[in-house]
Parts: sequence; structure tokens; C-alpha cells
Amino acid sequence: CNWPESFKRRMLEAKETDTVMMLRRLKNTSRVFRNKVAAEVEAIESAKGESMVFEDVRHLVNGKRGRQAEKDNDPDGGIWSAGQAVGLIHSIPTVKEVIDDMMAEAEETIRSRLVSLVCEPECKVSGQAKAAGMHSRL
Repeated sequence: CNWPESFKRRMLEAKETDTVMMLRRLKNTSRVFRNKVAAEVEAIESAKGESMVFEDVRHLVNGKRGRQAEKDNDPDGGIWSAGQAVGLIHSIPTVKEVIDDMMAEAEETIRSRLVSLVCEPECKVSGQAKAAGMHSRL
């Protein structure tokens, strides 16, 4: 993943409360990671109230700052989308690790719950699925 390490680290440290909804008054609500730029937008929204227009926050949310923040490896330099699920992220596995984990979980599910898919009828009756070679068929 080409995303800067500092952004990844912030996500790993985050709780589900580390996101904020912004731009509600403009009927363009977005959930973003809570950082300095998001706090600036919140302050403008609060100060302007119903009179807020997009031009008040354009310089903060138009994407230029976010792209520059990524180039500068600065997670506080711009807004970036993040949902509450950010609080559930505790590691950043490689694609290989994800696939290996999925395969191991699938194999365990088959062994423990779906014996009939990989085992002859006689091994189900005797309860000897592994002895009947079920494992070797996975």
C-alpha cells in the first residue's frame, strides 16, 4: 500500500470516536478522520451556522490539502475519509496473510461443520472423518 506510514499508524491507534461528521449544513455530509483540519472545518461550521456556504471551507476540503498531506506524510494536513470502523483496525496484514487466514478459517469450518462435503458417508457414521482421509482432500 502506498499510503504514508503516519496515516496507517494513526488508523491503528484510532478509536471509533476518532471520526467526525462535517458539511451537514451544506447537505453534503462526510465522515472524516478527526484531525486539525477537520477541527477547523467544525469551528467554521459552528461559527457560521446556517449562513455557512461552501466557499467558507473550500480551501480546507477541496482535496488539494489532502493530497499534499499524503505527499508530506502529515495526517493532520488535510481531511481524509474514515468511518467508525476505524476503531476496529488493529493490524495491517499483507494480502498473503489475509488469504492464508481466510483459507485456514475455511478449512476449519469444513472440518468442524461441513464434513459431509468432503467425507464419504461411512466416515460420517463412524465419526472418523480425519482417519478416512478427509483432511487430505482439503
